[in-house]
Amino acid sequence: MFNLSKTASVANTFVAELRDINIQKDAMRFRNNLHRLGVFFAHEISKTMAYTEIETQTPLGLAKSMVLTTQPVIATILRAGLPFQQGFLEVFDKAECAFITAYRNTKKNGEFTIQMEHISAPNLDGKTVILVDPMLATGLSMVLCAKELIGDYKIKELHICAAIASVEGVNQVKANLPKAKLWVGAVDQEMTSKSYIVPGLGDAGDLAYGAKS
Repeated sequence: MFNLSKTASVANTFVAELRDINIQKDAMRFRNNLHRLGVFFAHEISKTMAYTEIETQTPLGLAKSMVLTTQPVIATILRAGLPFQQGFLEVFDKAECAFITAYRNTKKNGEFTIQMEHISAPNLDGKTVILVDPMLATGLSMVLCAKELIGDYKIKELHICAAIASVEGVNQVKANLPKAKLWVGAVDQEMTSKSYIVPGLGDAGDLAYGAKS
């Protein structure tokens, strides 16, 4: 697992601003910080991928360069993951995308189940898939969505990326998706009775796009 908070870099500023209750009042800045964090993670993940040497014709001669052998597919869980996904697409600008609709079905007693309604994806056979979502709380949504993709396609390699994770979420992913590579901005120790990460940052979808009715 790659944990951003264990390394000093400017990207930790993006995480700090995502958490900041005052900065959160600016929805555009919140989305932009998710976007910038996506750019950073995409760069880090790109270091683990396969490259092919090519020759490029310049005005004065030939230059050798290393380019990605194949592009990944960037998948996200709607709606909070959209600005995070856009950051990845800024780096992997030829990548295809996949979109998953999943949500918590909460009962009156506070218990909930994860409902997944729809997946829109290209053919993922033999592809590297990067599944991104700002929050990895219980990990149930991430595991459910990832297993659905793995069940439908012969995915070559799976990366899972979250801005903020809980210890429980990390353990859930490790236990159920042992071959996946996990990338997180920070890991928090606690969750509320409603499974929100503490200190976390709140509801990423509401902060990015407005509160749900």
